[in-house]
Amino acid sequence: MQLLVDRVRLTKPLEPAQQPSFRLDTIQQEMERLPEGARRLAVQLRLDLDPQWIWAVLTDYPNLSRYIPNLTSSRQLWRRGNRVGLEQVGTQQICGLRFSAKVELELVEDRDAGELRFAMSRGDFRRFEGVWRIRSQDQGDQLVTSLVYELTVQGRAGMPIGLIEQRLRDDLASNLRGVQQEAQRRAAKA
Repeated sequence: MQLLVDRVRLTKPLEPAQQPSFRLDTIQQEMERLPEGARRLAVQLRLDLDPQWIWAVLTDYPNLSRYIPNLTSSRQLWRRGNRVGLEQVGTQQICGLRFSAKVELELVEDRDAGELRFAMSRGDFRRFEGVWRIRSQDQGDQLVTSLVYELTVQGRAGMPIGLIEQRLRDDLASNLRGVQQEAQRRAAKA
């Protein structure tokens, strides 16, 4: 069990999707500072969209880099039942310098639970793991789907964690928007 050192709220804390105070199409973010320079970030977006479209986008592994900003490439390495190996490369501009990071991830798909868990097996970080969560709830005349992305990341020695932290906060919201736009595009074509 890890000890929470510092907690910074970027906006409202993540709460269950049934809370009436959260409007659709609004992003909530939360960040925790953990020991040894690790960070836990969580982002939530509530949508008026069938969860099947979001799942289809998140599991379209070879095409993720087409609609997730700063993801340069995404390549499926293997599949064993509900376990998938991916290689992903992300690139960003930080203070005028080009920063690139490569990870090999093992994902576990649990469609019934609406979860896509991932953990780095090899890569440019000491720790890179998390989950995509999709939950839906019928709220009278509409289906409300909550998309949550949680990430725990710890850089290698020498990585400027302050700069990376700020970029991650900005990028996680963009990632959710990219998934949202592609899911909406696919749903409109159906």
